[in-house]
Amino acid sequence: MGGGVQSPPGLPSGASRGRPLRTRCRGAAPQRARGLRARGARAPASRRGPGDGPLGWGPGAERRAGGAAHPSVPAAASAELPSCGAPRPRAVRRCQARRRRRRPVARARVREEGGAQPAAVAAAEARARNRLPPSPSGVPVTSAPRQGRPGASADDGDAGGRGGRRSGLRRACCCCCRLSLAPGAAAAAMAPGPLVLALLVLLAPADPSPPTPPAKEARSSNGGGPDDRSFVAEYFVQGAQKLSFYSWYANARLFRFRVPEDTVQLRWLLQASQGRGPDCGSTNVTIHFRHGAPPVINPLGTQFPANTSVRLAYNLTTTLATLVQNTTFVNVTGPAAGDWFMVAHLPKAAGKIEVKGISTPCTYSFQPDMFVLRVIDSLILEPDTPAQQTIAQPARPLHAKIFVPSYSAALHFELGGCKVNTSSPCALRVTLGSATLPSRSQKVLNCSGDCSGVLASPPWEKWLPITVESLSGPGTSVSFQLKASFTVCKPDRASSFLSFYHSLNRSQEAPLPGGSPNATLLTGAGAAHNPLGQSSRCLRNQPVIREDLDVVSLHFRVLGDVGVPVQAEPPALLLFNLNSGMDSGGTLVLNLALNQTDWSLGNASVWACLSASSPVLSVNATRGCHTAFSQGYPLNVSTSSPDATLIIPYPETANWFLSLQLLCPEGVGECDKAKAQVSVVTLLSPCFDNCGTYGQCSLLGRSYPYAGCSCKAGWSGWSCTEDTKAQPVGTQILATLLLTLSNLFFLPAIAVALYHYHLVEASVYAFNMFFSTFYHACDQPGIAVMCIMDYDTLQFCDFFGSVVSIWVTVLCMARLEKTLKYVLCVLGTLFIAMSLQLDRRGVWNMMGPCLVALLIMIAAWVHRGVTRRDCYPPSWKRWAFFLCPGITLAVVAIMVYAFIQTKENYFYTHSIWHILVASSVAFLLPPGDKLQNPWDWSRKLLCRYQICKNDREELYAVT
Repeated sequence: MGGGVQSPPGLPSGASRGRPLRTRCRGAAPQRARGLRARGARAPASRRGPGDGPLGWGPGAERRAGGAAHPSVPAAASAELPSCGAPRPRAVRRCQARRRRRRPVARARVREEGGAQPAAVAAAEARARNRLPPSPSGVPVTSAPRQGRPGASADDGDAGGRGGRRSGLRRACCCCCRLSLAPGAAAAAMAPGPLVLALLVLLAPADPSPPTPPAKEARSSNGGGPDDRSFVAEYFVQGAQKLSFYSWYANARLFRFRVPEDTVQLRWLLQASQGRGPDCGSTNVTIHFRHGAPPVINPLGTQFPANTSVRLAYNLTTTLATLVQNTTFVNVTGPAAGDWFMVAHLPKAAGKIEVKGISTPCTYSFQPDMFVLRVIDSLILEPDTPAQQTIAQPARPLHAKIFVPSYSAALHFELGGCKVNTSSPCALRVTLGSATLPSRSQKVLNCSGDCSGVLASPPWEKWLPITVESLSGPGTSVSFQLKASFTVCKPDRASSFLSFYHSLNRSQEAPLPGGSPNATLLTGAGAAHNPLGQSSRCLRNQPVIREDLDVVSLHFRVLGDVGVPVQAEPPALLLFNLNSGMDSGGTLVLNLALNQTDWSLGNASVWACLSASSPVLSVNATRGCHTAFSQGYPLNVSTSSPDATLIIPYPETANWFLSLQLLCPEGVGECDKAKAQVSVVTLLSPCFDNCGTYGQCSLLGRSYPYAGCSCKAGWSGWSCTEDTKAQPVGTQILATLLLTLSNLFFLPAIAVALYHYHLVEASVYAFNMFFSTFYHACDQPGIAVMCIMDYDTLQFCDFFGSVVSIWVTVLCMARLEKTLKYVLCVLGTLFIAMSLQLDRRGVWNMMGPCLVALLIMIAAWVHRGVTRRDCYPPSWKRWAFFLCPGITLAVVAIMVYAFIQTKENYFYTHSIWHILVASSVAFLLPPGDKLQNPWDWSRKLLCRYQICKNDREELYAVT
């Protein structure tokens, strides 16, 4: 369309034509219309397009008060536009006044921001005022939407793109009608500022015709430039988490990402930062990666339980030195789709017990972001169907995929008919499978012509990605043909669902009509396509029932006889479904036991292989236990070793298969006479053996559950089975006795309080002694443990009694009036209970009441000293033999508690804390009232009648 404003490239066609304008008339005067006409006539006719009106509305230069219609308005809608000849109401006059006040400011902005502009910029600005007609050279200028308030037009460029003036449509609203454009039409009316317009003029194509839409991309990979639309980029962000020094798995911060299907490139942005405190120094941050399950890590180099298969996750270490933030990129080409897990942690913890509030440790945080590049035009291969493809160099690789159905024993891949348009040799690199860390679980074929490959035991019920890259020189075009086929492994005597239903209700000994129940659960998945016409019954399915017990707790029950019958051919196959997405946070335990009663050949053995995603269906000469892309877990039972156990921490999220087959050293013929019964016990538990005697299994994570073991008494390891630094039983008993019997030092303080008639203080000390003793008896990590009630209750009572003991002791030293003293005791006790409920280990929960009590005591002592004009307490013996020793003991106790305690010396340093605090209380308690005799409280408890003594003087005597 000649003249006017072209729609932006991303604007729908309906935004520039065919969309009616919603109007609401405000009324205007002919004078205002003439003003608009005069403004639109400022530019010469040579500088305006032949079809541009004075308001930039395309055709209709003759439009004045109500003439031609907007090019995007239909005839029916334009006929309804009201005339501008109505009298001006008060609202219109106010609108005109505001516009006249804004005009000088807008022009001043243009002068300040623009300055002396080049001729090209001035010409572009002039064309912008006239709604961008085609330039004299014939180069079309397309107005692009400017980011800002919606509805801004090219007239806003007069104010430097800052919204100094309203758009031309809004100015028309003030004088005549208020036009409400549709969203697309409003976007079409937007235009950039003058500098952007100049760049558009210089970069615009010479062809004045509108750009044609790009043709649909072909299936062959002939593109690959920056404007290639075959990829979709996605960005995933997770919140930052605070890092901790590592002592067990709960100190590692877990992150979970889901990589979508058809992802060809993955990039992690790892951001680690530290605080600016004085304790912040150089440290290392270790990040572990794993696909399908949380990473198995061992930063401390400890031992795993026996029979545990350990495959540590891929990790990298980044250093935080003087920089405030460290950024690291990790790239993975062709990653596997599904869940990817990442954990980050700091080095080994120092073991020092830090009191919350006294020390300010340095804070470290870690935040990972994930970028993925996903292909959207992957070639889908069909079994036994050739696909002709072409790759031009330079170009992106060809991405294809094929679905692997169940019971696929092998995948046959062929690449043939390779042709090059030049004299260069035909060089291609074919990559089968997806990449996982730490090793690349992919098969790579370097083809210099026709080539083929076979994948034994490909992953069932998954898409297998195939990538083909050209290794020829630049400017070459390589054409080839791809073909894939499968070899089917059908189950032996596959029964229907009905037979499986009957097997749940009938005896397992009697055979079922119509088939055996040994192949029921896995037959529902369907057989694979068999293009070669080969049909071999190479496995026997054993039905397995999954029982969900609790979070990350499962039990698999094998149906059938007492054990699984195992023969030489075909192998028995069991399926363990761990594909729910929430089962990889525990420990998978597999136990095989050979039934000796049914054993008929002593030299034979039962070979077993546990694998994920696909089973191992044949035993080669080396008896390897591996599938197409992963290594399985082999097991073996025989008469000499009838039991075998396998422990897998954090199993991968997938369907797990157990293959059982009978092997004979003399040959396969001898095994035909042998039979074996194997008992299979498979379960998934949060922690192996519940972390043993010296460990505690804890469920970690909120959105994704996973478990870990917290070890005690010096024990360590994944399941608390390593005893290299374990405490002997004698040491554990000694630690328990020290922490409990050290509380008996409160007995002298209780005796002194009773002697001086401080009954409230004595009762508080007794409460503290009792609960502190049994709390430490329950808090012990070893076997010397005794809990009389819930651990949390004992802990609260211990902390509460300690703080209240300090509170009542200092108030007693203040020697307040009894009423005021008891009121403060009760109020202080209530506030202490509230603060401990909020945060028990905060230092201010103990220091706060102490400081308040000290202030009250100092104020009372100062008041008595000023009143008596003497030091208080007045006796030097009181200061020398009681106050100074008590204060010294209290200060030493605080130093030991705050700065010396560690996890290794806790049992004797904390015992010293008990002794020092109890001894200081006995020294600091003040003497009782002079009118009260020592132990006077005992007489009141034991004697019913008392002789009242009158201490008043008789002022009058009768003689």
